[in-house]
Formats: sequence, C-alpha cells, structure tokens
Amino acid sequence: MLRYFLLFSCFVLVVSCKKSLSEINDSQVDAIRINQVGYYPNAPKKAIIIDGSNLKTYSLVDLELNTIVFEGNLTESTTWELAGEQVQIADFSNFSNHGSYRIYVEGLGYSHAFDIADDVLEEPAKATVKALYYQRASTELPEKYAGKWARKAGHPDNEVTYHSSSGKKGTMDGHGGWYDAGDFGKYVVNGAYPLGQMMTFHEQYPNFYKDNSLNIPESGNGISDLLDELKYEMNWLLRMQDDDGGVFFKLTTKRFTGMILPEKAADERFVIGKSTTASLNFAAVAAKSARTFKEVDPAYANSCMLAAIKAYNWAKKNPEVAFKNPEDVVTGEYGDDDFSQEFYWAAAELYLTTAEESYINDLRSTSVNFSFKPGESWANHMHYLGAIALIDHLEDGALKTQLETEIVVAANELLGLTEKTAYFQPISDFQWGSNSDIFNTAMIVATAYRITKKPQYLKTVQEIADYVFGKNATAYSFVTGFGDKTPMYIHHRQSAGDAIKEPVPGFISGGPNNRKQDKDQVTYPENKAPMKAWADQEASYASNEICLNWNSSAVYVLGFLANESN
Repeated sequence: MLRYFLLFSCFVLVVSCKKSLSEINDSQVDAIRINQVGYYPNAPKKAIIIDGSNLKTYSLVDLELNTIVFEGNLTESTTWELAGEQVQIADFSNFSNHGSYRIYVEGLGYSHAFDIADDVLEEPAKATVKALYYQRASTELPEKYAGKWARKAGHPDNEVTYHSSSGKKGTMDGHGGWYDAGDFGKYVVNGAYPLGQMMTFHEQYPNFYKDNSLNIPESGNGISDLLDELKYEMNWLLRMQDDDGGVFFKLTTKRFTGMILPEKAADERFVIGKSTTASLNFAAVAAKSARTFKEVDPAYANSCMLAAIKAYNWAKKNPEVAFKNPEDVVTGEYGDDDFSQEFYWAAAELYLTTAEESYINDLRSTSVNFSFKPGESWANHMHYLGAIALIDHLEDGALKTQLETEIVVAANELLGLTEKTAYFQPISDFQWGSNSDIFNTAMIVATAYRITKKPQYLKTVQEIADYVFGKNATAYSFVTGFGDKTPMYIHHRQSAGDAIKEPVPGFISGGPNNRKQDKDQVTYPENKAPMKAWADQEASYASNEICLNWNSSAVYVLGFLANESN
C-alpha cells in the first residue's frame, strides 16, 4: 500500500511542477551563468545569478520530463569587483542524476541548457585536439576529414627564403607544421611548448586518444591519433634546426596578411632569426618526443634524441641569444630574456631520455619559481613541464619529493585564490590569453591531485573548467562550437576567409584582456571590469584570437577531467 501511495505522490508532484513552470523564454538567459556544456556527476555545480535583486530560490528543471527535480536557496547578494557585478549563487552540487537541465529562477527565467553525465566533456576535449588539424599548413583539408571547413592547401613552404637575421643565404624546406594562431606564421617557441603540454597528457593517459578517435588522414595506422597530429608539428620543428644544432626562431612573412584563406596568401615567407629560447624549447620537446615515439617508431625517436642533444649543446654555447624582430619584420616576437625556465625544461627532459647526470646537474643549478605567474605562458611556464616530467618518471628520492612539495604548495596558493576570486577561478590579472592562464593553473592543480589524490584538487579543476564553458562574466562559452552562446567572430584568418557562418570548432578564444591592445579597433563593453574586457569581434586580436598554446593547455585539462572525474 505504501508503494502505491508513493507512486501517487510522485505523480501529483510531477503534475504540480508542470503547472508551476512557465514556458522557456531566453530573454534573460545570460543573467544565469552556468557551464553551458555540463557537469560531471561528482563535480561542484554552481550557477551565478546576476543582479537578481535578492531573489530567494532556484529550481533545477529536467528538460525531458519538464519537471522540477531539485530546489534550493540562493545565497545573499554580494559584489564581485573584478566582474563589476552583484551576484547570488545557486549551488546544486549535491544533485548528481544524469540528464539535461536548465536552472529556473522565478522572476528571472531560465538558464542555458546543460547536461550532467559521466562523459560530459569528452567531445569538447577531442575537439580541442581536432582544431589543430585545421591549423595544418602545406596540405589540403579534404571534406572527408574537415567537413564543411574543407579547404585547399596553402603555403607549400618548400623553398623558404633565409632572412638575413638567420645568418644564412638561399632557401630551405620548411613545409608542414601548424599555423600558430589567427595568423599564418609558424613559430618554434610556441610550437614546442604546446607539444610539450600535449605529450605530457599522452604520457599520463596514453590510451585516451586511440587510433581512429579524431578522423584525421593518419587514422587507421595503428597509432594514437593524438600522436599522429603531434608528429605533424614535430616534423616541422625538426626542419627548423640548423646544421650547427641551433634552431631558427620562426617562419613567417614580414608583415601579417589580411583575413583570407591560406591558399590566397601569396606574400613571400622567410626563415627568421635563431635564439637560445627556440633551441632550448626544441631540445626539450625533441627529447620528450624520443620517449613518446620510442615504442611506435624507434628510428624516429632516435633522430629526435640526437636533434635534442645538438640543440641543447648549441644553447649551452650560446646561452644569451635573445630574439628580437629585425627592423623589417613585425610578426610575432614571443619575447623572452629570462632563459632559466627553458634550460630547466630541456635539462629535465634530456635527463629522463638519456639518463646522463650532466643534465640533472644543470637542472639543479638552475633557479626557478613555482608560484604561478600569469601572462606569456611561452616565457613563464616551461619549467612546470620539466617538473611534471620528473615527478612522473623519477624513482622516489629527494628531488622527486622536493618537486612534489613545490607543486602542491603552488596548487594550494591557487586554491586559495579560487575561494576569494570572482567566478571561483585562480587568476585576478587578466592579460593576453587569460583563458590559457586559467587552463595552465588547472594543470598545476591537476598535478597536485595526481600526487595526493585529495578530492579538493579535482573539484577545483572541474570548477575552473566551468569558467571557460560559460560560468564567467561575459556569459559566453569560450570554446567555439560548444555551448549555446559561443564566439562566432574569432580572430582567425581561415574562419574569416571562408563563406561558413560558424568558425572552426574546438578553438579556445583568448579571453578577457584588460590591456585591450586593440581598443582603437574594437568596441569593448561599457562595463570596464577586468573580467568583461572581451569582445566577440573579428578585429579583436587582443581578446578573441586563437592560439596553439591556448588549445594545448585545454587539451591537457579536459583530457585529465575525462579520465579522473568518474
């Protein structure tokens, strides 16, 4: 009898809920900020209610049943200066049932839809890797692999002129590799560092990106599709090494081209400069490649190891060659005059690959700081990759213990920031590529979780990801193609030059940038809060460009969550 009573009660609840719910009206949808893709069942789940005039309660609505399945009280209103907002918080972390939902606040309306599922971020994780395929230079992208974003080959780069800054004359073969960002340049520093982040993921989770998982031309060859995509870039890096072991800095035109498709860009391209940073970043990722490819292609792995040693030796002989753009070149400079992080990363990877004590001695004599520094990840963050590699591969000992302690201390500092910073993320200084900073902090916290297995680290990484997918002051999901409201006008020549409405999917928009270097060309929000310094405008290279090192950190973090959240 009790069973039938409960069933009748549930029926009454369902009917009453249906009657009490208003029709979905999206006019106020941006006033409820949530992860527009969704949440893992065990993850923190929060929605941010903007300027709600001290509303009292919220409801969680199952979209399939059109019923309220969870209700709760909103927090008291508080001011977030970084966002320039009065907010209330709906915390529904205790709800974990799989399904599709919206938050409903009476007097305000509904949020964007989102899912709760065990695999909720796997599709965007794969898309952030597949986006790199769309950046391939010197090859066509057939519809079979690229879908409606198929295009002709651009920039054969098989006879590239040596710029005088290279110290050489004539031409070289520099074909292949990935376009670095929204432009068509190819840069060693910002090619090697992203490779290092993604190879770190592969070392830790080698079975996540299986063969045939990404639908790229190499799919079906028996090798991880992630490794196949990374090798396309690594092959180009190997071509950028000079005979003396040093590595050229970049392959670009002298000036940026217009917003056109690659096959229409005909300006002459040059191999430009040589530097300590390029050589050390190359040495680090070539040494890492030697380990990564050892089982699948031993001959290739050995060539990478020999190239790494040559590049490192060149850097030791030329330890202070800082790259500066020649007078006639204005493409990306990736400036850096502190080479300690690069020496640290290269020495760590070479030691783990060769087991030669000279490298670990070099590392011990290099001073680095593991407290996170926002901005310019290509200059500030390489040593984290070296430390993570050593933690993952060293036997127990004093150095491993020291590094684990350093990383956990850095992670704890970041956790402290998430507890007092708007939108529960660990940065308060929004610079160029702030979304990359967001993901890079998450990578440090993820490493602390791998070391300690303490749940608070995993939960922090999960909540950091929420920020990028829409729980932020702009109300946009910053990942193209994922979420109800995503960037449509990224600063990306291929997306601008084609006739397709949607941009290439899977790219991370740069994010809020309070410096607004493009403010003379871009209309930013009237609210001048740092977290709102972002514009979905094609001209906004300072806030809405895409870049390899922004995607690579997302590849790591989203892959980590897909593996550790269940």
